[in-house]
Amino acid sequence: MTNKKRTKKKSSSHNTVQGELAMTKSGMAFLLSIDKSMPDVIIRPENLKNALHGDTVLVNIIQSKASKKRREGMVKRIVKRKKTVFMGVITMHHKKISVAPLSRFPMPFFSIVSYDPSKHGAVGDKVIVALLTDKPNELDAKILERVSESSENDRAMVEILLDHQFLLSFPDDIAKELNVLSDDIPADEITKRLDCRAQLTFTIDPVDAQDFDDALSIEFLSDGLCRVGVHIADVSHFIKPDTLLDSLAYERGTSVYLPDRVVPMLPEKISNFLCSLRPHEDKLTFSTIFTVDKHGAIKDMWFGKTVIHSNHRFTYEEVHDILEKKEGLYYHELQTLNALSQQLRKERIKKGAINFSSKEYRFQLDESKKPVKLIAKDNTESHQLIEEWMLLANKKIAEIIYEKKVAGEPIYFPYRIHDVPDKDKLNLFIAFARKFGYNFDTSTPLAIALSYNQLLQAVHGKPEESVLSQLGIRTMSKAVYSPKNIGHYGLAFPFYCHFTSPIRRYPDLLVHRIVEHWIQHQDALYNKAKMDAMCQHTSERERAAMEAERDANKFKQVEFMKPLVGQFFQSVISGVTSFGFWVETVQEKCEGLVTIQSLFDYDDFTYVESEFCLYGKRTGRKFVIGDSLVVQLVDANLTTRKLTFEWQKGKK
Repeated sequence: MTNKKRTKKKSSSHNTVQGELAMTKSGMAFLLSIDKSMPDVIIRPENLKNALHGDTVLVNIIQSKASKKRREGMVKRIVKRKKTVFMGVITMHHKKISVAPLSRFPMPFFSIVSYDPSKHGAVGDKVIVALLTDKPNELDAKILERVSESSENDRAMVEILLDHQFLLSFPDDIAKELNVLSDDIPADEITKRLDCRAQLTFTIDPVDAQDFDDALSIEFLSDGLCRVGVHIADVSHFIKPDTLLDSLAYERGTSVYLPDRVVPMLPEKISNFLCSLRPHEDKLTFSTIFTVDKHGAIKDMWFGKTVIHSNHRFTYEEVHDILEKKEGLYYHELQTLNALSQQLRKERIKKGAINFSSKEYRFQLDESKKPVKLIAKDNTESHQLIEEWMLLANKKIAEIIYEKKVAGEPIYFPYRIHDVPDKDKLNLFIAFARKFGYNFDTSTPLAIALSYNQLLQAVHGKPEESVLSQLGIRTMSKAVYSPKNIGHYGLAFPFYCHFTSPIRRYPDLLVHRIVEHWIQHQDALYNKAKMDAMCQHTSERERAAMEAERDANKFKQVEFMKPLVGQFFQSVISGVTSFGFWVETVQEKCEGLVTIQSLFDYDDFTYVESEFCLYGKRTGRKFVIGDSLVVQLVDANLTTRKLTFEWQKGKK
C-alpha cells in the first residue's frame, strides 16, 4: 500500500505536462507543451476525455504499449477551453436530441438540454450551441440560435466568427435592459455637465458609417488661440457595470469588421442611436478640450462630462474636397483644424513616431456579397485630421491618470503599450537593409525609430520599398493593453490609452469609467488583479477580432481568384519560410503559397533566415522577399481559404 502511494505521487509530480491540444483529422492528438524544449506528447482518441482542439489541458504521461519512441499521454484535466461556442447540426444520437459539431476535426456529439423544437429547429437544421459543464462521458450544450445560411459566403463568415468566439447576435435577455434606455436627456443631467451645445461641432466619418463615436468642436479666441474640443460618445452613461449589457460587451471586447458585415460590441440601439453623435441632436459626451496656439502647442486642457449638439455630419471625402478646393461649408474651421493636426503629426514624427504608411485595400462587393473590384483605402489629410486629434486626446488622458496616486499606489488603468522591436528580428532586418545600402543607428530606441523613418523616406518609390517596409513592420512588437505603463514605442508617446472609441472597444469604456470615478471621488476604481485580468482578456479579444478579419479577407481573396485558376500573374515574394514562399499578385493584391515541393524539379532549396530567402543548392538560385516573378494560380480552396501558386520559370 505504501509503495503504491509512493508510485502514484511520483507519477503526478514528474509525469504531468500542461500544453495546448492539437487534433489531427484521424482523431489522434498531440500535446504542444508550454516548455518548448520538451517533445510533443501523443494522445490517442480514447484518452482525450472530451478535450477538444486548441484546449489547454493537463496530461499524465503513460507507458506506451504500441511504441517506445514517442511519449504518450492521457488527459487528466481541461484547464481552459479554447472554444465554447460551435456551429453544428441537430441530430438524434443514442435516441437523444444532440448536435453534431461542424469541424475539420473529429468531435463528440453535444447532448442538448432544454430542447424546444418550435424555437430551436428540427433534426437537420444548423444551430449555434454553447458548451455547458462537462460530464465524464458526454458534453452538455444549449442551443443559442438557428443558423439560416443563404450562401457559401454566409456560411464562411459564420464559421469564421464562431472560430474566434464572436456570437452572431445578442440574446433575448437584453431586451429588458435595452427597453429602459432612452435618448431623452433629463434637465438635471445637463446641469451636471459642461454645456457645449453652442459650439460649432461636427463629425467626420466614412461614408457608410452608422456609429459616430467622436466629434470635433472649434472656437476662435483672442491672441491667435483657439479652443478645440474632442467629444466622445458617453457610452458609460448607458452601460453600467454588473449589467447584462456590460457583461456581453466585455465578453466580445470589440466590434468585428468583416468585408460584408459588422458584428458590433453593443446592440444597435446603443451604437447607432443612443450613443451615435448624429447631427442636429443633443448628445451626452465625455470630452477633452484643448486651448492651443497656431503651432499646435497646448496652453490649457479641460476634461470631463459634456453635452453637445453636432451641426453637421461630414464624410472624409467631403472634407478632402473642401480642403483641396479651399472653399465650402466650414472651410475656415476645417482648414484650421487640419493645419493644427499636421503640426501635431510633424512634431510626433520628429520625436520618433514611426511613419509606416503601407497601402491598404478592400474589396467592393456586389449585391450577392461577391468581390468584384479591389479598392485602395485612402489616408488623406482628412483622415489624418481626425487621427491626430484622437491621438492627442488618448495621450493626454493616459498622462493625467498616470500622475494620480491613491495612498501612494497608482490608479490601475488599461494603458495601450507598445514595446521596442524584438532584438533578434531587428538585427536580421538591419543586416538585410544594409545590403541595399541603408544603415541603422541602434544606440537608443529613439535612434532606431528615427533610422526607420529615414529608411522609409529614402526607399520611397524605389524597387526595394515594398520589401523593406513589410519587413520593418514585422520587426515591431504587438501593441496590447496593460496596467503597467511602458509607453507606446511606435507612436513615440510615453503615455497612451484608448479613450476615443467606446462604442466599439471595451478598454475605452473602462477608461471612461476610471476617469469619471477619479473626477468624482479622487479614488481608484479597480485593483491590480482585476485590471490585469481585464487587460489580458481585451487584448485577447482584440487579437481574435484581427484574426477573424484576416480570415474573412482571405476568404474574399480566394473567392475573387477562384474563377482565375490556371491564369498567370505578375507577383512579388511577400514572405519566405522553410516550406516555400508566399507571393502577392501585383494587380489583385491577393496572397498565396508557392510550395517548396513544386520547386523540386528545378532544384533542392534550403531556407536561409538571415537573407529571408530560399537558396538552390545546385543552381544557386535565390527566392528573396521582394523579388518579382510570374506565377500560375493552380488552386483556390474556399474551405481552407488558401491560394496555391506555382513559379513559372523563364516567364517575365
